[in-house]
Parts: sequence; C-alpha cells; structure tokens
Amino acid sequence: MNCALRKRLTLFSRQCQHELVPLTEADFGQTLTTPMQQLLRIFEMVEIERWVPSSKGCVGRPPRERHALARAFVAKAVLGLSLTIDLIERLRVDRLLRRLCGFDMRSNRSLNQALFSRAFAEFAQSQLASRVHEQVVRANMGDALVCHLSMDSTAIEVREKPVSKVKPKSEADPAPRKRGRPRKHEVRPPPAPTRIERQLAGMSLEQMLADLPTPCDVGTKRNAQGYKESWIGYKLHLNVADGMIPVAAILTSASVHDSQAAVPLTQMSAGRVTSLYDLRDAAYCSPLLRQHSQSLGHVPLFDHNPRGGEKIEFAPHQAMRYRERSTVERVNARVKDDFGARRIHVRGHAKVLAHLMFGVLALTAEQLMRWLT
Repeated sequence: MNCALRKRLTLFSRQCQHELVPLTEADFGQTLTTPMQQLLRIFEMVEIERWVPSSKGCVGRPPRERHALARAFVAKAVLGLSLTIDLIERLRVDRLLRRLCGFDMRSNRSLNQALFSRAFAEFAQSQLASRVHEQVVRANMGDALVCHLSMDSTAIEVREKPVSKVKPKSEADPAPRKRGRPRKHEVRPPPAPTRIERQLAGMSLEQMLADLPTPCDVGTKRNAQGYKESWIGYKLHLNVADGMIPVAAILTSASVHDSQAAVPLTQMSAGRVTSLYDLRDAAYCSPLLRQHSQSLGHVPLFDHNPRGGEKIEFAPHQAMRYRERSTVERVNARVKDDFGARRIHVRGHAKVLAHLMFGVLALTAEQLMRWLT
C-alpha cells in the first residue's frame, strides 16, 4: 500500500489519541478503559450513523434512536456478544457504553428487545452494514495500491431448517442429455453454459449476485486433515487485502462451490481497490477464472488442482508470494472467534448477512488502525 494511506491513518490515530479520547473523557467525567477507547475509535472511523436513513418528513410515528441502535450493533460485534439480549443487559448496567452509543440517559425505555429486533430487521433489509463497509474501504483504500488480494470461503452454521432442493418437473423442462458417444449423423444440442460462463458472458454485478443461490441448505467440504465435514447454513466468501483487511464479502448457500462466487467477488473488489496479485487455493483452479483475473490486469496465483493428473508446482518466487494467502485464513478465524460469526441466532439470508457484516465492518476498522503498527 502507498504512503498516502499511512499518512491518513497516522493523522487519524493522532487525532483520536490527542483530541477525541481526552475530550470524551472530559465530557463524561471518567477515564475510558482500553476496550472503550478502541470502540470509540471504531465508531469514529466507520461513522455508521451517517448512513442510517432519516425519517424526517415521513408520515407516521418516527422511529426511535436508530443512530444509537446502529452504533450498538457495531459495539455488539466489537465486544463479541452473540445475543441481542446480552447487548441490552450490557447497555443497562454500563452507562459509559450507553453514552458512547448515544442512547437517552434519562430512561431505559429504548432498551427493550422488541425495539432492537425491529431496528435490526430494518438494517438487514437496507443492507446498512454492507454499504458502510464498502464506503469505509473506498474512503481509506480507494487511492491505495494493494499488492495481494486473497480469496477464500468459510462455513457459517445457523439454527435454521435447510431448504429442500426438489425441483418440480414441468413439460417445458428439456429432456435429459444422453450419455456416451453420439450415433452417426446424430446432432445433439450443445450443453448448457455453466454459471461461471454465464457470469463472464456479460452479466452485470447485480445479475451475478441475484443468480447465486442464497437459501439455507447443507454444505460439505474436505478439511485440512482430508476428512469430509458437513454443516447446515451458509458460506461466507471473503476477499482480503494485505494487513488482514476485508475488501469484499458475499454470503451464499452452503452448497455453492467457492469458484461460483469468484467472479462477482473479484468485480466487487476491483471497483473498490487497485490490486496486483490474486491469491487463491485449488478450489479456484479454472482457466476461465485465470483469464478473468488477467483481464483485470492482475497476476493470478492459483494453486493447481491436478484432477487426477500431475500437479504443477509454483516457481520459488511464486511460492514465496503465495504464502501471503494465510491472511484470509486468519480473517476467517477472527470473524468467527472475535466478531460473532461462530454463534448466530438469527434466521434468513438478509439477517445472517447483516449479523456477519457488522462483524466484518468492525474487523475492517480495527485492522486499518492496526496496520500502522
């Protein structure tokens, strides 16, 4: 990354250390603990209240304290609280946290679970956390040159019933394709294009995202020890820059293969940052994905999948650069261990995505501040 980003983050850190934190402590009349100082810096960097829709001029009863509720859900991810009721109880006993979030200190009327549930549903429907994350990445890294972008996915387990994949047959369905070699003078229709081929045929980013399956279902993958693991839920696809900074994220059904989300995730990242190398494991080994990476001016470093043949190893200089792909593995672990992705108690793609993106947003802000050190 270039020096402009370092100077900008250095200025932000100094302003927080010498102005924001002392002024806040003087206003509150007490010293902020280290976690509260970190939370205050994250609030200042993401500025999520700027993106909460205003109800001014609308008909009906105005929604109550949406700005404070949005900051509270960011605090929920930063503090590692898995349940909303845990967040409410923390706010009731911690006056400092309530003041940092911006709640009315004169009463506890706003601290009820029904209000938090309605607000979270609104934030999930408007994709608030995803939009704020995009703006944070653009504002801080839009003019920076990122060396490596590492892509991978992680399993997201939820307490939800998987959707059945039984497809009803109709008369319009084509006849099943015959197996084996065609007979002499037999003309068979060409096979239907794959999802990756359809994506590269000229689909827009919105069309690609709409084409990806999103219902909860069952996913299966092989772990590092070679054993198959299954789970019920979703799959979170991440593209991570150097410094463990998430640049783009997509949530799909658990059964979606990693390669199916590679093209839209790459398009999202290319619209936010400028990068040089694409680092991916063998799940993304495809000539089409390599060509797509090269068409964007990137250097693809994909681990080769022999598929029963002979494996092609990296050159020594490529193998050394490919080691940077461990950043996305560490981000997957941090999102689960520290930002609430391991225990999810909401249902539906929109709410699960909102829950995860609040954690990804908080992690992005924290890693941007850590990048200076």
